Parts: sequence; structure tokens; C-alpha cells
Amino acid sequence: MENTWIYRGQEPIKIKKFLQTLGMGHRMFNDIKNGAGEFQVDHRIVRPTTKILPNQPLTIKVAPEFPNPDVKSSNGTLDIVFEDANWLVISKPAGLASIPGPTTGDDTLLNRVTGYLIRNDSPDQRPHLITRLDRYTSGLLLVAKHQVAVSMISQQIQQHKMIKEYQAIVQGILTNDHDMIDAPIARVEGRAQREISADGQNARTEYWVEACGQNWTLARVRLHTGRTHQIRVHFSHLGHPLLGDHLYGGDASRFDHQLLCASHIAFDDPFTLRHLDFKIELPATFKQAMN
Repeated sequence: MENTWIYRGQEPIKIKKFLQTLGMGHRMFNDIKNGAGEFQVDHRIVRPTTKILPNQPLTIKVAPEFPNPDVKSSNGTLDIVFEDANWLVISKPAGLASIPGPTTGDDTLLNRVTGYLIRNDSPDQRPHLITRLDRYTSGLLLVAKHQVAVSMISQQIQQHKMIKEYQAIVQGILTNDHDMIDAPIARVEGRAQREISADGQNARTEYWVEACGQNWTLARVRLHTGRTHQIRVHFSHLGHPLLGDHLYGGDASRFDHQLLCASHIAFDDPFTLRHLDFKIELPATFKQAMN
């Protein structure tokens, strides 16, 4: 893996500080410093303590990542919304698990991306899922193609600067057109469910009503935290579970999974310094529910 940036500052700056301004974490920097890669300024290998001058190029090189032997490759199809040397943005269908587990087999999204990278002779063949979705939630996921990308995006994740929005159809008519659901979420001992509990982790979900029917509401939902089943638990807590969500009390008579789609993702690309913004259309099940 090789990436280059041009330093546009006015004063000399140390390599570490410059990379930190771009988002690189301490661990990745130390790994490169300790032999996992190299730093180059003006195409010359330099020490990590070197200062970069204005308009000088900084290049980092890191050894390629080989496939994870515990993740089998799959030839399953991928709906790729965006791809470059560092990222994949993929639209996942409902029913496809994000990562392998006891009940998923070897055809998850991670298996498919691994197979895709291998077939295309990618320099790095161990993908990293930056965002994940429940098996029966459809929509956009961000995948990092290499470990440097993971490090560079982690700050945006930790500071909740990445925009992640969903579309959800809930039962009934929501009272407020816009609201923030602020209720802590905890595990339910021995079960797959989560629940609202004073002892749980902080969880905040913002929503805007986009359309209403006789007994349903289409809401645009933005996560401000990332708890397991957060949207499903929060709307069930309001008394408006998602259509099809049998785990949290939703009507499953017409749909065999919750009507929840990750329809919008946006972030600042630390490699190109561009703002990347992606949206997809609602799945066919949503249109069926609203007719």
C-alpha cells in the first residue's frame, strides 16, 4: 500500500503531527516507524522525526495484507456503489450477514469482499468493515481496503463525524415530526435482544418524519451512537416498532424482516481530502409497505 500527500502548510511540520492532522492513529504510526513500512519525503526514505517543508510530498509505504486464513473467499455478487484504492462502498441486501458467525456460513459480505479483492489481484486482500449492518438490514457499508485506511478513518468514527442515516418504516403515526431518542441500551442476559436500561450504554437516535400512511410512518434516522439494534430498540421503546421486526414486537404478517435501510453515508476522505457522500434508493419492500 502506498499513499502520497502534499503538505500545504506554511511552516515545517513533523511527519507524525502532519499524519495526525489527517487522522492517523498512534498505533499505525508506530507500526510504520518500527518496521511495518517506510516514510518518504521527495521520494527519499526519511526518519520518522523528519520535518516536512511546505509543498513537499510525503509518501507512506506499508507491506500488503494477505487474506485472513479464517475468512474463506466467496464468489457471491456485490453491489459496489463506489471504489478507489482505499475504500469500497457497498449496498448490502437484506438477508446477507456482514461477517461470519455460527449461523452465517461462508457467504457473508466479508467473504464476498475477500473473494472480490483476490479475483482482482488487489495489493491488499484483507478487507476491514468500517460499518456493519444487521443481517436483515439492507443498505450502505463502508469497507477499508487496508489497515492504513482503518487508522485514518477511526478518528471520524470515534468523534461521530461520519454521517450514517437510515430509512425506517415504523408502525403507527409518530407524534413528533422530529425528535431525539435518548435512552441507554443494555444486553438482555442470554438472549439476542437489547433493551432500554438505566445501566446500559448511552444511545442517541435522531429522526425526521418523511411520510405517513394509515398505520405507518416513514422516518429518516440518524445515529449519534452505534449500539447493537439501536434503531430497532429505540422505536420499539416509543411504542412504534419497525414493520417486520418480530424480535422487537413489529408486525411480521407481510414482511419477514425489519424495514430498515442504511440509505446515506458520508465522510471526509483522509487520502484525497474530499468529502464523499453516498445515497441509495429505498428497497422494493419499502414501496410495497407504503402502497
